[in-house]
Amino acid sequence: MSDFEREVVHGLNRFFKTRNIQGFAYRLKQHTFTSQYADVLVDSLNPTYYLSIECKSIIDKKLYFSQHFHLDKKNVHQVDVISDFLARTGRIGFLAVEFRQGPGKASEAYLIPWASVVEHFRNKKGISIDDARTFIPLARSKNGYVLEGL
Repeated sequence: MSDFEREVVHGLNRFFKTRNIQGFAYRLKQHTFTSQYADVLVDSLNPTYYLSIECKSIIDKKLYFSQHFHLDKKNVHQVDVISDFLARTGRIGFLAVEFRQGPGKASEAYLIPWASVVEHFRNKKGISIDDARTFIPLARSKNGYVLEGL
């Protein structure tokens, strides 16, 4: 599990605990040669928090669908695979993206609703750091990323 995925899980679970919301974020263990539909799943009886989150941590100022996502064995793009998973499960989807700026510079992270990710993908338009700033910020604290709300 990447550090960013771990931090997203911890940030979500802190969010639930501090607000007394029933919900639990977790990461399924990835096995070699098996598909994984998302990096982080969140279970909650509250449908607002029944989530699936794909995490990307990049050293770039723009996320590219051809570079930062993959095709499966059947040549299906990861965005389409995740969209199908969301439709089948009823989960709300997000992309958590961390823009790492390099040594000595603060990283920025955001939660982007999956519908916006799909729109960028269909328009063959990557997601720039400026685009991401219009969505839900994951603020940085000494304990990791902090989610203020969804």
